Amino acid sequence: MTKPECILLVDDNRMDVELALDAFREVRFSNRIEVAGGGQQALDYLFGHGAYADRARYPLPVLTLLDLKMPGIDGFDVLRRIKETPLLKRIPVVILTSSREEGDRAMSYDIGANSYLVKPVSFTKFVEVVKQIEGYWLTLNAPPPLPMDEAGLHGRE
Repeated sequence: MTKPECILLVDDNRMDVELALDAFREVRFSNRIEVAGGGQQALDYLFGHGAYADRARYPLPVLTLLDLKMPGIDGFDVLRRIKETPLLKRIPVVILTSSREEGDRAMSYDIGANSYLVKPVSFTKFVEVVKQIEGYWLTLNAPPPLPMDEAGLHGRE
């Protein structure tokens, strides 16, 4: 039996993470959720550094849900690094943020975000967003193939 594919949730706000995880449980989300509590942890996960070196245990995600406003390495920096790295650039990145600022939206798309969603405040609306994410990004959308790494393996093997 194969393990469910992984989704990386990147958010430094513990309450927002718990809200998202509760919403994933509510809709019986079948994908495994890995949480990175900030930009540096997200990059460590994506690049397989340190504790995340074991790709069998920490596979590349099929989707990254990325907050923008984080201390240190923010979401823009994470997005930029993802989109300029051949092995990672095809992984869809959905910005999931509380920012409604037009400049943040424009910069996200300019850097290469695949979608921009504003976090709803209510749990009921958050559950609806999660249903939409699952319906489109994990069911309807045909993801691009991952590029090969130096060993000739695809990123999730």
